[in-house]
Amino acid sequence: MAEILIIDDDKDFNQILRKINIQLGHSVTCVFSLTQGMEKVLSGSYDVVFLDVRLPDGSGLDAIADIHASASQPEVIILTAFGDRDGAEIAIKNGAWNYLQKPSFISDIKLSLIRALQFREQKTQKSLFSLKRDEIIGNSPKMQEILDLIARAASSDANVLVTGETGTGKELFAETIHKNSSRAQKNFVVVDCASLPDTLIESILFGYEKGAFTGAERATEGFIEQAEGGTLFLDEVGELSPVSQKTFLRVLQERQFFPVGSKKEKRINFRLIAATNRNIEQMVETGEFRKDFFFRINSFTLELPPLRERKEDIKELIIHYVKKFCEMYGMEIKGISPDFFEAMMLYDWPGNVREFVNTMERVITIARHESILFPYHLPSFFRIKIAQSSFSETKPSQSSLRPEDHIESVELESFPTFEKFSESCSQKYFRRLMTMVDGQRNEAYRIAGLSRSKLYRILKDYNL
Repeated sequence: MAEILIIDDDKDFNQILRKINIQLGHSVTCVFSLTQGMEKVLSGSYDVVFLDVRLPDGSGLDAIADIHASASQPEVIILTAFGDRDGAEIAIKNGAWNYLQKPSFISDIKLSLIRALQFREQKTQKSLFSLKRDEIIGNSPKMQEILDLIARAASSDANVLVTGETGTGKELFAETIHKNSSRAQKNFVVVDCASLPDTLIESILFGYEKGAFTGAERATEGFIEQAEGGTLFLDEVGELSPVSQKTFLRVLQERQFFPVGSKKEKRINFRLIAATNRNIEQMVETGEFRKDFFFRINSFTLELPPLRERKEDIKELIIHYVKKFCEMYGMEIKGISPDFFEAMMLYDWPGNVREFVNTMERVITIARHESILFPYHLPSFFRIKIAQSSFSETKPSQSSLRPEDHIESVELESFPTFEKFSESCSQKYFRRLMTMVDGQRNEAYRIAGLSRSKLYRILKDYNL
């Protein structure tokens, strides 16, 4: 028996849908507004949510991501009388299981529900093998989604495109896919696309025969041949020139190549994983990246979240790297003060895990002769942030200043980025608003001029 939530203001259709689910043996909860629906999602546990688009207090499309990211992570099936192409695209991109237009055949609704529950059951079943995670640390909801995708990618031989900001660990995740695949016993070959010169790309990739050119004193294997039976990892694939893209494209299509100076073509068997921190789709639209090459490398996409979006993992990361660096430098494992954890959570980590690891190594080095880590051991910009945060809490008169007044008092060396300043102002705005309306969200979204779903998302982000 599954737990089903129906969010639809059409009471007649709501009852029809309820009967269908009860006949299938499921437990059903019906609500008639987005506000009621979000309250149920946030307080309960559901397997599938049937969601209407046009609700009296907002658009269901705005709520899909929040519903999907809630504690029970239910599958979302859209049922709308006002279906359109843009709505379908928004729904699917935000994680909806299906997008159906009313009136739909009962058989179509049943089939979509059955498939969604089958998919959910497969996701929750214990893996048949233990995923080798290596240095991938964290068990937040976002990390669990990524690990699930890694397991899926590892079980196939499809080309994978890993995207994410600089420092999120794209090579580590790519190698994890390789180590959990059937190719794990073969080579994982890394190609730095940013350093590939067009004039030498064929000799670097395909290798060359002895005497193929001046200085070719012996036959040499290229990167592609080294990846035989294994995985070829194209790091920073967005930096490839059109000439290099064309060279790669033929190898990916034909799985064969000529070493430079050879008349004999070689066949090759490898799996491709590419990575980039650039927006490849936008590059395709502007003509900077070949559309056919993009489609070839993008059979399966793994989008890595920045560290600021999975701060639940920071405590586990701290514990892991304290142990690792203490062992590396031959020290006793250090204790960690609660305020050290708090200080690390205050920072947004623009350099992501790479910056985090470098910071932890620096902290361990600085605290070599101390047994417990305190915020004092952190770089000065961390401590400045802590001090500023503490000051605003202990000086109520300062928090009552308008943001434009407060910024006038900030010295140049402590001047915040626009993003951080805007974030600070936004938090103060919503804290004050929710206090003024005594927590009444209906009144708050009216005053703020926001949809209810957007207000819910903001309140959730700020833990209000």
